[in-house]
Formats: sequence, structure tokens, C-alpha cells
Amino acid sequence: MSIPEHLLRRSAEAKAKATGRSVEEVLAEMKGEEPPPPTEAAPPPTEETSAPPPAAAAPAATPSMSSAELAAAAAAVSGMPEKLLMRSAEAKAKASGRSVDEVLAEMAGQAPPAPAADAPAPAAAAPAAAAATPAAAAVAPAAIPEGVRTQRLLTVVRSAPIQQVKGEPQDKVNTWPHLVAAEFVALLLVTAALVIFSVFVNAPLLELANFNEQPNPSKAPWYFLGLQEILSYFDPQIAGVLLPGLGLAGMAAIPYIDRNPSTRPSDRKLAIMIFTFFLMSAALLTIFGSFFRGPGFNFTFPWNSGLFFDF
Repeated sequence: MSIPEHLLRRSAEAKAKATGRSVEEVLAEMKGEEPPPPTEAAPPPTEETSAPPPAAAAPAATPSMSSAELAAAAAAVSGMPEKLLMRSAEAKAKASGRSVDEVLAEMAGQAPPAPAADAPAPAAAAPAAAAATPAAAAVAPAAIPEGVRTQRLLTVVRSAPIQQVKGEPQDKVNTWPHLVAAEFVALLLVTAALVIFSVFVNAPLLELANFNEQPNPSKAPWYFLGLQEILSYFDPQIAGVLLPGLGLAGMAAIPYIDRNPSTRPSDRKLAIMIFTFFLMSAALLTIFGSFFRGPGFNFTFPWNSGLFFDF
């Protein structure tokens, strides 16, 4: 049969207890062998009998198993790893004052191993009782010392799901002092460069304003030339308030229109298209008002009439 030996024996003990036969007969029947001849029951001890029969004459309910075999049988019964079960058996044996083999046999549902030769001899009636009911001896639980709490193991939780998972280290630094220090150094360098440049180069200032001589064309600074260009097409209410407001609102709405969390430009095509539309519109209006507007703010080609723009 392909059933493990310890499971086969447990099944035979349960069947023997239910049918009232011996374990050897049930095992022989399950293996397809002839049942062993019945053995004569040992005579009950009398008052004159002071010592138990020899150990060799007493039938063994369960063959002696090593600690490794007991651990393997208990692990198969409980479904626990052998390493974890051995640690549990050692702790239980230490708490109850028994041997580890006895605890392992109890966990495997087998009879406890025979005591050593130097151990005190059991009572005279014990061998006869064990020989009469071997299955009962295997099923009967061991005596629990007073004051020892017994616990039943319901399940085993593997250690992997309950272990603390720490995030992998990433290439990040704190804003302070790393970023702030670099920005402060850049601010100092730019300020020093502007101061040195202003010492050696004069600002391109024009003469004092004269209201009798107005420049023609009269243009706003370059950063307002886009709005001045729109004013030549629409009403001031539309060109100065409505269109610039719609442009700013459109750029502010880009994160709400394109909600893709990716930071790759190839995944943010919609956001890039919307921002590029507003940026190119402002750039074209500024360039058109700077280089293609001449006297009277009329349209002209710079390669024919020249530039009417001060850099």
C-alpha cells in the first residue's frame, strides 16, 4: 500500500478498537496477509506475584520509534513543519517535566515509548492492561501535571505574510539641506553676476519722456505685446479680460483633464498638446507684435521696412 506506515497503523488501531480485534490482525487483513495465531493471554497476577513478567514476554502495542520518526509522524498528523514541531515539543516537555519522545508520541497519537532500563518498574497490573487493550493505551492521553496549561494548536501561520516588509532604498534626498543649499548658492552666483555686469555695462535707457513727441509706433514691453496684438482684433473687454482669463483657466485645468499618473512624456500626449497650444499662441502673438507691426501699429514686413522694436 502507498499509505505511510504511521498513518496505516493509526487506522488499524482505530479499526481494531471498533471491532474488538487486535491491531496485528487488522494490519494483516489490510496488507492482505494471514492473521497471526492468537496468543494466550497472560494469567492475572496473584498476591504472591511481586514482580512483573519479563519485558521480553510483554507484547508491544507500538514498535519503538526514534525521535526523528516520532517527529515525522507528529508533523504528518498536525501538518506542521518538523522544525517548528520539535521546538514546540521541547517547550512542552520542559514545562511538563516529561521527555521529548513522550510529547512527540502524544502529538502523533501513539503510545509513549517504553521507559529506560534504569527507570523504576511500573505496577504489576500495567503490562496486563496494556496487553489487553493496546489501542486504548495508544489513544489514552498522558497525565497532565497540575498547574500546566494545555493549548490546542488550531492552525499554523507561515512567517512570510506576517514579516515586516520594508521599502527598498531609493535615490532620494531631503529638501533641507540638500536642495535649499544648492538653490541658495545658485542665487548668490546669479546676484554676483548681475552686480558685476551692471558695473561694466550701462542700462539701455532712453531719453526723458516728452508728451509732445510720442514714438510711432508706441509699443508695450515685449511681455505685453501679445495682449497689445489681441487688442488690434477684439474689443478691450474681450482682448484684455476674457481671452487671457480663458487661457490661464485652460492651463490650470490641464491636470484635471489629463489624469494620467505617468510622468513619461509619451504617456501624457493630451496634456502636452493643450499646453503647447497655449504656449505657441502666446509666442506667435508676441513675435507678430514685435517684428511685424510698424508705424501706426500697422502690418509690415521687417525685411522691407526694418524693425520697429527696441531690444
